[in-house]
Amino acid sequence: MAEHQSNSSPTAGRQVLPTNVKPLHYYLTLEPLFDRFKFNGDETIDVKVQEDSDYITLHTLEIDILDSTLTTGSGDIIKPIGITADLDDQTTTFKFSETLKKDDIVNLHIKFIGDLNDKMAGFYRSTYEENGEVKYLATTQMEPTDCRRAFPSFDEPNLKAKFSISLIGDKKFTFLSNMDVKEESPVGSSRKKVTFNTTPLMSTYLVAFIVGDLAYVESKYKFNNVPVRVYTTPGYESKGQYAAELAARALEYYEQSFGIKYPLPKMDMVGIHDFSAGAMENWGLITYRMVDLLYDEEKSTLDTRLRVSEVVAHELAHQWFGNYCTLDFWDSLWLNESFATYMSWKCCNHFYPDWKVWENFVGESLQYALTLDGLRSSHPIEVPVKRADEINQIFDAISYEKGSSILRMLANWLGEDVFITGVSNYLKKHSYSNAKTAALWESLSEVSGKDVQSTMKIWTEKVGYPLVSVNEAGSKVTLEQHRFLTTGDVKPADDKTVYPIFVGLKTDDGLNESLVFDKRTFEIPVDENKFFKVNGDSNGVYRVNYEPERWQKLGKVASKLSVEDRVGLVADAGALSVAGFSKTTNLLSLVSGWKSESSVFVWDEILSRLAAIKSAWLFEDETVKEAIKALTRDLVADKANKLGWSFGKEESFLDQKLKGLLFGSALNAGDKTVISAAKKMFTDYVAGDKAAIHPNLRASIFNNIASKGGEKEFKDLVSIYENPQSMDEKIAALRSLGRFEDPVILKRVLSLLLDGTVRSQDIYIPLQGMRSHKVGVELLFKWMCEKWETLYHMLPPGLAMLGSVVQLCTSGFTKEEQYEKVEEFFKGKDTKGFNQGLAQALETIQSKSGWVTRDSKDVEDWLEKNGYLHKHD
Repeated sequence: MAEHQSNSSPTAGRQVLPTNVKPLHYYLTLEPLFDRFKFNGDETIDVKVQEDSDYITLHTLEIDILDSTLTTGSGDIIKPIGITADLDDQTTTFKFSETLKKDDIVNLHIKFIGDLNDKMAGFYRSTYEENGEVKYLATTQMEPTDCRRAFPSFDEPNLKAKFSISLIGDKKFTFLSNMDVKEESPVGSSRKKVTFNTTPLMSTYLVAFIVGDLAYVESKYKFNNVPVRVYTTPGYESKGQYAAELAARALEYYEQSFGIKYPLPKMDMVGIHDFSAGAMENWGLITYRMVDLLYDEEKSTLDTRLRVSEVVAHELAHQWFGNYCTLDFWDSLWLNESFATYMSWKCCNHFYPDWKVWENFVGESLQYALTLDGLRSSHPIEVPVKRADEINQIFDAISYEKGSSILRMLANWLGEDVFITGVSNYLKKHSYSNAKTAALWESLSEVSGKDVQSTMKIWTEKVGYPLVSVNEAGSKVTLEQHRFLTTGDVKPADDKTVYPIFVGLKTDDGLNESLVFDKRTFEIPVDENKFFKVNGDSNGVYRVNYEPERWQKLGKVASKLSVEDRVGLVADAGALSVAGFSKTTNLLSLVSGWKSESSVFVWDEILSRLAAIKSAWLFEDETVKEAIKALTRDLVADKANKLGWSFGKEESFLDQKLKGLLFGSALNAGDKTVISAAKKMFTDYVAGDKAAIHPNLRASIFNNIASKGGEKEFKDLVSIYENPQSMDEKIAALRSLGRFEDPVILKRVLSLLLDGTVRSQDIYIPLQGMRSHKVGVELLFKWMCEKWETLYHMLPPGLAMLGSVVQLCTSGFTKEEQYEKVEEFFKGKDTKGFNQGLAQALETIQSKSGWVTRDSKDVEDWLEKNGYLHKHD
């Protein structure tokens, strides 16, 4: 019996438990049964009665209650007179013959059995092979609302309690939970029971426990006598050393940054073979996808090192922000995720300043956020969610990347030190409890003396972001703000919000951060004959459009612009052309003059924007696509050949990244020298010389070989996938399988996704490759339609994976009639759980269709005039 709150409250319609009781302490014993994929459970919950009532309602999902009793406040033991389950609310209500009296502490005892499922949710099984034998590991994923699959619980973030957990299983296994081990005792001759120390007050979504055959490495760096370990199934553990060392240092860094001690006695991080997210911040027991935890100095790519560092730093930031102090309800999810994302970049920057992560941030996090938030079907950062099936859909680029971009903008406005002090005060004030977004603004206002609340409220509660147009008339420069939409069709209803915009005016005198513009129009004090740029260092979360002459001037003064400025300029020019606020030829003119660019992040943005043109023009005349290839080749080939493709240990991180990026781009663009080098490397590699392909070139070589390959190359890449040197190599081989353009081979690739060859957590990976070419895009949609029932069953809509698959199978289309086909297929289908992803995919098709219709003639003329397009007679 979930309570649906009255319509007058801000939480109207929210599916939450009644408030007549609240949990204090769970005593929980679980035993996984691998022979029949079930688990036995026994729990007692100490419950405080908040108001006189005769029932207790808990969350349960796919759990069978075997027995239950209640010990009343007076010590009587009674049985419930009725037990009713509500499948829609995912609850079970226990009704009693006596009234439970306000302020009494009662103990509800439940025996139950649950499914050790293969859905990567709740208490589930992960499958792996060792020496040809199939083995199982029991592990958990509770966030956001799957603790109810593991044990009957008050599964809401603000119903914190203490947990005393025991696990029973084979004595040869390792047992892990949030806390350290209190005691072990034998159960018969072959099993044991492990009891863990009691946790601090915490939310159900952070509870974790694991039973399986595990080995570990421990960090050599000592952090406060807290052991920091990485566990994996045997054979992988040595690749966890990098993460263990970084984790120990990161814990110390956060402890010093916030002025709050890490409160638990240990930190375990575990690599799991089947895992739906990237990682999960369970307090004291973080679980990871293998590829996001393991790093091999010799065989992994630089991108893997960056990704592992970022994910580890993100999950550890949560130990304070999220675990120690927790969101009140899921509509504040962004607070957890944005903050951990922001802090992970800050932490990586602290330990690896030469990686220039904030330069990377502008091209990666900020652009990712602006792309999704440019859609009408986006959502505000702070989004009201009512039901469990809505919650999974907000774990997206708005909650992570847009939120962290907003925090970066805010930290920049307040000053980073002031920002961190305010955050620390907020954490201390709400330790071991829950808080809403407003409480953070309050703490930041107190330390900064600025009105953070009213400035940030608009950024977090309104959907979308502004486009700032710079109008120059003689000596007057005026800024004007309106909503930015990728489809370009902004209607008055879309454009009601006026944002407080941090202008960040860059001139020859430096960067002026003091101007805040919160009206439709705003005059700025500049000499229009001199250099100026709005949104200096791309600190603000908005796009800027200039008049054509100013674009040209900015294109010629690259030396006055920071890397962040240059990335932002290219990104804005690209996004404005998609939406029709500026011609695509403005983008082409801008980037064609930047051949001597030195930053890998600017190159990455240039190449991404050219790739976006290619994907929008996917179903157009081949000559235009060939011309865009020729332009790309002209931009990168000389530089790629000059830099070469051998990597020395002494080369900097960024130099190596640039080499890898330009090599891959020249390869895709058809540079003959690079193509023959890649072929030779692949041939040698397949023949047994495992050093023939440097890890930094691996993904682009695999993709290129597949795109032109046949049966032999397919077998070679499948063999690499099945016998990889490293986890990231396995994923690179899997992604490349989607690049084949032979429909017969692609059908075989698709069959591997459903026959168990590819883990269900990874089925989206080859789909990403298929989305890059015409044959793949058409086949993907056909496959999704034919296999819809299978996919729907395999990836239940309550979990996030189905939405990703739907987007990948539909958003590659570019034409109006294709849009209609997708719309038609989903008509009458229940899209609950992925409706947002579907709406975003449809809007993406629409924006590409509009873009091509509007700009194809212009693009063709520019390419011809600049010598890239040769029309066939």
